[in-house]
Amino acid sequence: MLIEKHSLINDFPEFRDRIHDLKMSDVNFASQLEKYTELDKEIIRIEEGIENASDDFLEGLKMKRVHLKDELVDKLRG
Repeated sequence: MLIEKHSLINDFPEFRDRIHDLKMSDVNFASQLEKYTELDKEIIRIEEGIENASDDFLEGLKMKRVHLKDELVDKLRG
């Protein structure tokens, strides 16, 4: 099974420069982006079977990732 990575740059290549600029100039954005990236990595490890977790736990992580992504994209568009 192919595991899809959800990095912001992969999902929103049109915001590549804006992501970089905000990461360098906005401490809050950089912190949220780091949390998002780590969360995405954890989800991928679980989906690949490297780590074990219940389905409910995995779904909870995915919901956190969605909410963080929404916040980050709002900042990118703002």
